[in-house]
Amino acid sequence: QVQLVESGGGLVQPGGSLRLSCAASGSSFSSYVMGWYRQAPGKQRELVAGITRSGSTTYADSVKGRFTISRDNAKNTVYLQMNSLKPEDTAVYYCNAKFGFINGWGQGTQVTVSS
Repeated sequence: QVQLVESGGGLVQPGGSLRLSCAASGSSFSSYVMGWYRQAPGKQRELVAGITRSGSTTYADSVKGRFTISRDNAKNTVYLQMNSLKPEDTAVYYCNAKFGFINGWGQGTQVTVSS
């Protein structure tokens, strides 16, 4: 099973930016489909952005044009650059890795957007 460790969360004012990182263990990172999900209090976990092995990306409508997902296979790391943050972006953000029977999750990192 893959181990995922997120970092980069915190408190930011509306309109600000954060970059989340997710470091993966093992030697098969380049084979994984990677995703960032988030879960706000009282809400279901939702997909924020995903990136395939070839680098194709997908985004939730609510973050299109503001968030960018990217990956560095040499560093076994996936990133989520979040710009123009809004209070409704407040949530715990989770990293996910999928490949075959593998479906790994990180422990989550809190993002709070508030003045």
